[in-house]
Amino acid sequence: MGEERVDMIVVREFDPRKDGVGVEEVERRCEVGPGGKLSLFTDLLGDPICRVRNSPAFLMLVAEIGEEIVGMIRGCIKTVTCGKKLSRTVKNNYSYNVINNNDLSKPVPVYTKVAYILGLRVSPSHRRMGIGLKLVHQMEDWFRQNGAEYSYIATENDNHASVKLFTDKCGYSKFRTPSILVNPVFAHRVPVSNRVTIIKLTPHDAELLYRRRFATTEFFPRDIDSVLKNKLNVGNFLAVPRGSLKSGSWAGPDSFLSDPPESWAVLSVWNCKDVFRLEVRGASRVKRTFAKTTRVVDKALPFLRLPSVPAVFRPFGLYFMYGLGGEGPRAAKMMKALCGHVHNLAKESGCGVVVTEVANREPLKLGIPHWKMLSCAEDLWCIKRLGEDYSDGSVGDWTKSPPGLSIFVDPREF
Repeated sequence: MGEERVDMIVVREFDPRKDGVGVEEVERRCEVGPGGKLSLFTDLLGDPICRVRNSPAFLMLVAEIGEEIVGMIRGCIKTVTCGKKLSRTVKNNYSYNVINNNDLSKPVPVYTKVAYILGLRVSPSHRRMGIGLKLVHQMEDWFRQNGAEYSYIATENDNHASVKLFTDKCGYSKFRTPSILVNPVFAHRVPVSNRVTIIKLTPHDAELLYRRRFATTEFFPRDIDSVLKNKLNVGNFLAVPRGSLKSGSWAGPDSFLSDPPESWAVLSVWNCKDVFRLEVRGASRVKRTFAKTTRVVDKALPFLRLPSVPAVFRPFGLYFMYGLGGEGPRAAKMMKALCGHVHNLAKESGCGVVVTEVANREPLKLGIPHWKMLSCAEDLWCIKRLGEDYSDGSVGDWTKSPPGLSIFVDPREF
C-alpha cells in the first residue's frame, strides 16, 4: 500500500460543484466512533466550508485517489495580536483609537499574520499513508504564499494521533491549553440577579470598548469590526452593578471608560446554530431515557429549576460566547449574570448548549457556569513559525512566549 498509493494521492482545492458528497462521506466516517462508544457527529448543513467562510482569507483542500475523496483540510488567515508594546507617539488614527484618554504611555497591540488549520480529516480506510501530512504541507505552502508568519491548530489533548502528527512530523510545538466550557440549555429560564444591569451594545460601541480595553489580549483579531457586524453575531452585552452608571443610562464607550463602575463585564454571542449542528451518537438506551426524563420533569415543573440534560442525542445547535472580558473585584459575578442572560437567549432560540473557550488561568472563569462532564478542561493549541526570515520585532518569536491570563477565541473558527 505504501509508496505506490502515495504517488496516486492528488491534493487540490475543494470544488463545491462536485466534491460535496465525497466530503460528506469522509466527515461521516471520521466522526462516528467504534460501536458502544460515544462520539460527536457534526452536520455542516450542506456547507463544507462553513467554519472558515467568514474569515478574511480561507482555503479548503481535498485529497483524492482516483475519483475517491479520502481526506480534507481547511485553513484560514487573519491578523491578530501576538503581544504589546508601549507607544509614546500617535502615528495614525488607529493608534489613537487604541489609546485611552490620550495617555500616550498606554500599551498598544503588536500584530502578526497568523494562519489556522482546522477540519483535517483522513478516511479511516486510508490512514497511515501520509495523506494527512501531505494535506498539512500543501496548506502551509498556501499560508506562506499569503504572508502568514505563524500557523496554529487546536486539538484534544488525548487525540494522540493528531498531536503526534503536528508535533512530531510537522514541527509544531504545544502552545496554549485553553478550557472549553459547555453549559446545557435547560427547559426553565435561568434567573439573572436583579442587582445587575445588562446593556445591549451596538456593534460600533462594542468595537470601541474591545479595542480600547482588550486589543492587547493574545489572538485579538484586528478586524474585530467585521466579526461584530457579521449576521451571525447575536449581540454584545455589558453587565454593571445596578445604579452604577454615573449618567443613569448608557452614554457610550467614551463616557463609560472615562469613569467606569468598580466592576463590570462584557461578552458577545455568536450563532453557531445556523452554521452547523452537533449530535452525540453511541449512547445507550438507559442514558437516552434518563436524559429525556430530566427534560420532561424540568419542562413540567420549571419553577423548581431542576438541571436537565439537553437533547444532545439528536441534532442540536449552540450559541458561542466570545470576547469575554471585565474589570473589578466583582467582574466574575457580572460575568455570571451575562452567562445567565445568554442562556435565556439560547433557550428562546432552541439551542441545546451554550459554549465558550477561555484561557486556563482566566480570572473570569469562576463566573462561567458549565457542566464538567460536557466540558474540556484542557484543549490543546499547537503553533509553528512558518519561516525564519521574519523580523522578531518587539515580541520576539511568539512560539516561545509565556501564556497570559486571557486569550481571545475567534468565533469564526470555533
